[in-house]
Amino acid sequence: MPAFNLKRDKSYRCFVIFFLLFIFSTAVFAQDSSSIASLRQIGKAFAGIAEKASPAVVGITAKKTITKNYPVIQEWPFGRPFDPFEDDFFDFFRRQYPRFHSPKRKYQQTAQGSGFIISKDGYILTNHHLVGQADEITVKLVDNREYKAKLIGSDPESEVAVIKIEADDLPLVELADSDKLEVGEWVIAIGNPFGLRHTVTAGIVSAKGRSRLGVTKYEDFIQTDAAINPGNSGGPLLNLDAKVVGINTAIVGSHGNIGIGLAIPINMAKGIYQQLVDTGTVVRGYLGVWLEELTPELAKALNLEDTKGVAVSKIEEDSPADKAGIKPYDVIVELDGEKIENGNELRNRIAMTKPGTEVKIVVIRDGKYKNITVELGELTKEAKLASGRSETMEKLGLTVEPLTNEAAKRLGYEQLNGVIVSEVEPGSPAAEVGIKAGVLILEVNRQPVANIKEFDKEMEKAEKLGSVLLLITDGRYGRLVVLPLNQK
Repeated sequence: MPAFNLKRDKSYRCFVIFFLLFIFSTAVFAQDSSSIASLRQIGKAFAGIAEKASPAVVGITAKKTITKNYPVIQEWPFGRPFDPFEDDFFDFFRRQYPRFHSPKRKYQQTAQGSGFIISKDGYILTNHHLVGQADEITVKLVDNREYKAKLIGSDPESEVAVIKIEADDLPLVELADSDKLEVGEWVIAIGNPFGLRHTVTAGIVSAKGRSRLGVTKYEDFIQTDAAINPGNSGGPLLNLDAKVVGINTAIVGSHGNIGIGLAIPINMAKGIYQQLVDTGTVVRGYLGVWLEELTPELAKALNLEDTKGVAVSKIEEDSPADKAGIKPYDVIVELDGEKIENGNELRNRIAMTKPGTEVKIVVIRDGKYKNITVELGELTKEAKLASGRSETMEKLGLTVEPLTNEAAKRLGYEQLNGVIVSEVEPGSPAAEVGIKAGVLILEVNRQPVANIKEFDKEMEKAEKLGSVLLLITDGRYGRLVVLPLNQK
């Protein structure tokens, strides 16, 4: 047996340790280098997208002249302080008693946002809330050229607007197929937040199909964590191919970007764009049903296996649905061979289908599947009135629905009576005072309203007064709001 050599054994162990440390450090260094190289590649990809798309992204300045009542004292040495006479409470009495009216003054309101060029001859996609009611629109290109723009058409129900500048051979961006966009994909937003031109931010697609947010009537938003701030409105949301997948539109929250930005899918915008360019207006398909989302309780009551689809609660008389034989308690699960997950999806798809088109609908009735062919009508003003939107509500920009047991439980109104605000038109008087979809109207001019009939009766009385005082709640807090009924 060989003699034990402590010195040689220690040397051997030290050599092994140093050798392993060397191998490990080399591997870590190689891994770090590889990671850094990957990050550099991502950075270069973003830079390439920005370089390719930025020339087609424009800054938009929209100006509008506003007429408003002001107190008699007009000049203040250090600017106008808070004016209690502009509060809704005092405004209500001013409308009832003309002697309280103060002099009217005109001032110019300026808004800034973004847009993007989609044709060489100057057609630009942007947002309705930016340009829809503007008196003057100015477009600034990346090379500092400025043009006066013409409003081609604007659709408040989707937030899509089209403007045009007189120029040739302009840079443009290509439009992608937003239906192919997947949650988790990288996206890039380009715009002019706070007037800071051509700001580029990146993030991922956090979700698709976001709805019932009270932003627009027809909602199918892409949600992203790419920073979207005031001024980004109307700018493009791009994929890694530098193609537009959405129009940046809104921020969830009241104080700038908080990590949740919303964009209109470009596939929704394409059809609206074409109609606005062709006719200046948007025509939508009409089915004529009232819908109720499927809760687990409702699904169980209807003997359904899951909550996919949407229940029909009411059929409008002489509507396309009525003529085709759709009935209350039917559950619509399929439209033209594609599954329907919820009511918002069905409503959007019907609205985007040309009137006169025959569609194939699959319903579950009494536990059995039934195929029904429907020729869609046109969503006219009369059709809107039939679906719970009176002429008065049209002025306010509101649609209301009855408070069903399912809705009361879902929204936390189980101990309350009233009518639910189901839709709020962007830019309407209702939207301007902060009314949102989902709130409950408890009283109209101090009179409790427990159902649609009582609500309509009180609103008819309010029409004669020229304004209406509403008590509303979101389940936590109550608010008094005053809305004008005599605006042109």
